[in-house]
Amino acid sequence: MELLRARLLGPEPRTLVRSNRIAWVGILLVTVVGGALRLWRLGHPGRLVFDETYYVKQAWSLRLYGHEREIKDAIEDPNALFTNGTMDIWDDVPDLVVHPPVGKWMIALGEMLLGPDSPTGWRLSSAVVGTLSILVLGRIAWHLWQNALLAISAAALLAMDGHHFVQSRIGLLDIFVMWWALLAFLFLLLDREQGRRRLATRWGPWLERVRADPAPTSTVRRWVRRWGPGLGVRWWRIAAGVSLGLCIGTKWSGLYFLAVFGLMTVWWDLGARRTAGARGWFVGGAVRDGIPAFLAMVPVALVTYVTTWTGWFVTDKGWKRNWAVDHPAGPGSLAALVPDPLRSLWAYHVEMMTFHVGLQNEHAWKSNPWSWSVQWRPTLFYAEWPTRGEKGCEAASCVEYIASLGNLFVWWGATLGLLVVAFLWLLRRDWRAGAALSGVVAGWFPWFLYQTRTIYSFYAVAFVPWLVLVVVCCLGLVLGRADASPERRRWGAVAVVVYVVLATAWFVWYFPVHTAQVIPRSEWNLRLWFDFWT
Repeated sequence: MELLRARLLGPEPRTLVRSNRIAWVGILLVTVVGGALRLWRLGHPGRLVFDETYYVKQAWSLRLYGHEREIKDAIEDPNALFTNGTMDIWDDVPDLVVHPPVGKWMIALGEMLLGPDSPTGWRLSSAVVGTLSILVLGRIAWHLWQNALLAISAAALLAMDGHHFVQSRIGLLDIFVMWWALLAFLFLLLDREQGRRRLATRWGPWLERVRADPAPTSTVRRWVRRWGPGLGVRWWRIAAGVSLGLCIGTKWSGLYFLAVFGLMTVWWDLGARRTAGARGWFVGGAVRDGIPAFLAMVPVALVTYVTTWTGWFVTDKGWKRNWAVDHPAGPGSLAALVPDPLRSLWAYHVEMMTFHVGLQNEHAWKSNPWSWSVQWRPTLFYAEWPTRGEKGCEAASCVEYIASLGNLFVWWGATLGLLVVAFLWLLRRDWRAGAALSGVVAGWFPWFLYQTRTIYSFYAVAFVPWLVLVVVCCLGLVLGRADASPERRRWGAVAVVVYVVLATAWFVWYFPVHTAQVIPRSEWNLRLWFDFWT
């Protein structure tokens, strides 16, 4: 049984105490630095930029009315009024919004703390979850590799990625999609460890009991004897279901994370039963673990998602709130069994889906998902072009710029590393490589289905943490196996540190064009190398 525990869980935790302590200290230091950078001058620019014009105002409308309302037609510049503290800009008419409310409620939390007219308040929640995601990813990397250097490297690479950094400082929704998906991923890793620990503990007593009992005559009972013991209630999976419900409640793209992560966690259980020696490991895992996993995640996520619409339910003026009253279900039909508010919500969702599928318009910053990983078309969020004497410009012409250009040591490194990690997963059966790929598959690949839809590269922030894990997986190969010679590990560690230092230097160099600092046009040209970056 001790051998089985080692095969299922790896080294004993007591042998990793010192390494874990170092990892905690390093990750916390990186998180503090990353958080300080994200909070520095968070209120600049002091006006609504890019799609903040929608989500920031909608967030405060949710806070005031429980649902989003349209802006009064007579108001020509609602952004200026809102920024100056004039909140009387909404009509008594519901607005058709095409994203669920969770992300906007999170933006509203910052507005409630610092005031709706505070640019820092608009962006505070983004900065907080952006900072906390550094900590969470560092701990995820620890659970994957149980190596302090790789865990700290993961936290540092995320902290110094420009794409993640910029979206941690702007009031958009996609950073919250990333956050809830990342939190669910951590919960599922904790569930994996807990499930395997239970399996290792229960396997011996279960095996003795099976050997002592006479062979059953029932076919079903004979099958059950081949599956191994049950693992009880998996509370971490339920927590993951809640988190994924909130992810979907931010943007519907969270559905793909639910699907991919659900398959992943069941696959982990199948592997555990196979490692333990269960003869019917595939069917047993599907029945004993797959069905409970579905029940612990999908219905929980669904209930959580519907709950996020509470503000819409408790008022009677939201978009299509009374649709079911005007369109009664036929007597005796299945629709008649559904409460009117849920029927109205369904009709609203049908309209939202129609909008998303049919969204096609020309936009200077739209990009195809094929180009995202190489940062072919980063999104421009803000640009001003002051001349000498304006905004502290001391050159003939200057630039004040915010672009979601990712750190190429993360993005190009992950692009090259994807094939390596896929090889590790498919041919070497490295579960950690599969875990790193899961978020990329869930966050990136579905967008390839929408080749004609108008989409933007800033959506990619949802899977940035998993790109970092792809890079760290490759850095783990550079570091070397735990049983490699000390000299091999020493040089491997030097190479890993050099890579992270170079990524940090890249971030420092590009910091001005992530934070709207006024720089001479010549310095801007040195950073924005390609025409498709501008």
